[in-house]
Amino acid sequence: MESVSSRIAKLAPSATMAMNQKGRDLKDKGIDVINMSVGEPDFYTPDHIKEAAKKAIDDNFSFYPPAPGFPDLREAISNKFKRENNLDFSPEQIVVSAGAKNSLAHVIMSLIDEGDEVIVPAPYWVTYVELVKVAEGKNVVIKGTIDNDFKVTAEEIEKVITPKTKAILLCSPSNPTGSVYSKNELESIARVIEKHSNIFVITDEIYEHINFVGKHESMAQYDSIKERVVVINGVSKAYAMTGWRIGYIGAPLWLAKACTKLQGQFMTGPTTIAQKAAVAALNSDQSCVSEMNKAFLRRRDLIIDLLKDIDGIKTSVPDGAFYVFPEASSYYGKSDGKRKIENSTDFCMYLLEEAHIATVPGEAFGEPSGFRISYATSDENIVEAMKRMKNALSRLH
Repeated sequence: MESVSSRIAKLAPSATMAMNQKGRDLKDKGIDVINMSVGEPDFYTPDHIKEAAKKAIDDNFSFYPPAPGFPDLREAISNKFKRENNLDFSPEQIVVSAGAKNSLAHVIMSLIDEGDEVIVPAPYWVTYVELVKVAEGKNVVIKGTIDNDFKVTAEEIEKVITPKTKAILLCSPSNPTGSVYSKNELESIARVIEKHSNIFVITDEIYEHINFVGKHESMAQYDSIKERVVVINGVSKAYAMTGWRIGYIGAPLWLAKACTKLQGQFMTGPTTIAQKAAVAALNSDQSCVSEMNKAFLRRRDLIIDLLKDIDGIKTSVPDGAFYVFPEASSYYGKSDGKRKIENSTDFCMYLLEEAHIATVPGEAFGEPSGFRISYATSDENIVEAMKRMKNALSRLH
């Protein structure tokens, strides 16, 4: 008899992974699919990082690691926070996990009780609301608009705060929109949080280094709330290390200890070899990061120009990450004579099956009017994909 737990039954599968798999399935059948669904740099991990991993193997780092991560990695992360963000997180306040997603899960499970409310601005990354569900919390979603680059205001946040509000989950630069909150915008939000001593801020800063507007601004910089801010980050995006699975948190000491306790029961700790590679990533020359950032900016400009040339598509100009989140609702209700587009899921399936482009429907991000495109792919793929999209959409009437 099949009888999964209620917590798994109410959990939605990752739409990003689902669309990625559909694209792979078509590729396996010999179809030339351009995959713009997954949030993954298309660069290879820099050689000096790979060399550190090879050395770790030769040096026999093949035994269980400490639950919160190796001391030298936690020291490197602590130094990174100070050097790049002017934040004081001691190594004891750092917990290293198997990717930022894993870090986020541990924080939410350690912080949220049944019935606690978590404010989540939309469009949001698909996993946020699902993790809150697993923790038996309640998602309180605030919708941003394309005219405000999908960002929410301090006033909008204050309106939804109740005695049950336990946390707010922010992401800047944003997945899925690429929006970046300015220092003034974050400061306004911090002033609201100041007034509510029971509210924590979980700030996802995994796209920190893919930023086209200058210095990264962290919610942890404000003294009045820093004891209630948890920073989520990792090496996946900045160093093209998605498969190495190393994420980390900087948190109040008591919460770091709670996450370590949970991790000790769930998984012991992330892979030793990947941890040693991450030390090299954080401690060595950072020019590889800036080079990749330049490529993402060039691709951003390229895809925005091409999207502007497609009738019925409206998009904001993202200031970071490697996503655009165009509105496509003008195509809802239209048909190519074989199928009718009713929503974002239909729209993305049409693009996959007719144009052979894999994207992700907006429903998964809490914004059904649009869809997410990852431009973490070559310039040639971007040009060809937008050509295919324009041709396919021209057949809808």
